[in-house]
Amino acid sequence: MAAGRRIGSSVATVRAGDVIRFRLGGHHLAHRQPADHVHAAAGACGVQNSPPGSTLLALHARVEGVTQGRIDHLVGEEKSLLQTWSMRGAPFHFPTVDAPVFTAGVLPTTEGARLHLVMGVAPALRRLGLGLDEVVDLAEAEIAGVLSGRRLAIGELGEQLAERVADRLSIAQRATWREVGPYGADQPLGEAVMHFCLRILTLRGIVCMAPRSQNKAPFVLLADWLGHVGAHDDPEGSRAALLRRYLRCYGPSTRKDFASWLGGRAGDVDPWWTAVADELSPVEVEGCRMWIRTDDLAALRSPPEPRGVRLLPPSDPYLQMRDRGTIVEVGHQPQVWRAVGSPGAVLADGGIVGTWRPRTSGRALTMRVRTFRSLCSRLRAALREEADALARLRGASTVEVELEDAAG
Repeated sequence: MAAGRRIGSSVATVRAGDVIRFRLGGHHLAHRQPADHVHAAAGACGVQNSPPGSTLLALHARVEGVTQGRIDHLVGEEKSLLQTWSMRGAPFHFPTVDAPVFTAGVLPTTEGARLHLVMGVAPALRRLGLGLDEVVDLAEAEIAGVLSGRRLAIGELGEQLAERVADRLSIAQRATWREVGPYGADQPLGEAVMHFCLRILTLRGIVCMAPRSQNKAPFVLLADWLGHVGAHDDPEGSRAALLRRYLRCYGPSTRKDFASWLGGRAGDVDPWWTAVADELSPVEVEGCRMWIRTDDLAALRSPPEPRGVRLLPPSDPYLQMRDRGTIVEVGHQPQVWRAVGSPGAVLADGGIVGTWRPRTSGRALTMRVRTFRSLCSRLRAALREEADALARLRGASTVEVELEDAAG
């Protein structure tokens, strides 16, 4: 990308189109990567796995030869991919060697910021007269007694953990702990609090998720799952590593957008930003001051040229950028991002050109694709090829593409 005029002596103006191409490169979406790049693709900024199965679709969009069997092997047998709650309290897959980055690197440094990350627990804590860190410490002290050598779904784990923590409370606190709370039907307040605490315990590196079984994602002790205790002794280094990865995938960016992606508030991300402040350079994008790693300026000036069609799942990492107007015009954004039940997005030659939804009947897959503009014959053919590949990935024997575009 050619840098434009200089503002003062140090701030370059860059084009939005080149920012898009830079980000696509960071997300491994400019070109599909060889099969042995699966860990690099997963580790770029983690892969959100909600709804379940999203990791498979997101990695398929980035890497050759991805199958459900291979993902299951990497997670459940080789254990080189790990799943746990991470940014925004969502379940993510990432390389096991990067666990500190996506756990300790996400954990806020103050109790107030941690309360924001697990928003919703504060009223219960006030009723109990407990602080968040205090109750998380109680949960950590008891969890091995509940989970050691076992795999438990969150409901069963929360219930058993709450019962053990109750014994550590005062008589008055215990009575409130066992009252039915506002979080779930007939759910005791203390059990709901344990569900919130588990999100912090994942970021402390205490628990993680085992592979799904009977439509549930059970929790296990991280040390049991890996056979050793993970390294979480350098939180500052983990925070710096996380921000570097964020800026490679979503940069140039701002503190506010990073905080939103992380699940926090702009005023709480100083520990991340200051850790790499001397590595950053300012740029101007469409009149906005943003920041990029100085080491990435060369890649920002010469981004790869994306080609081909990808069918991204609704929670694909690329769709998680906070400056949505960079990749989708304002008028089309409600079609891509919905409060509930967002569709997938069609990425064609580097641009989001429409949405897609699958529908299955037996082993037949129907894909309803709506584009924002008419696609040329080359992209239509590429779209159908991608639909065929997705059908094979999902175990369908046939696929039909219902294409609605701007040309009717």
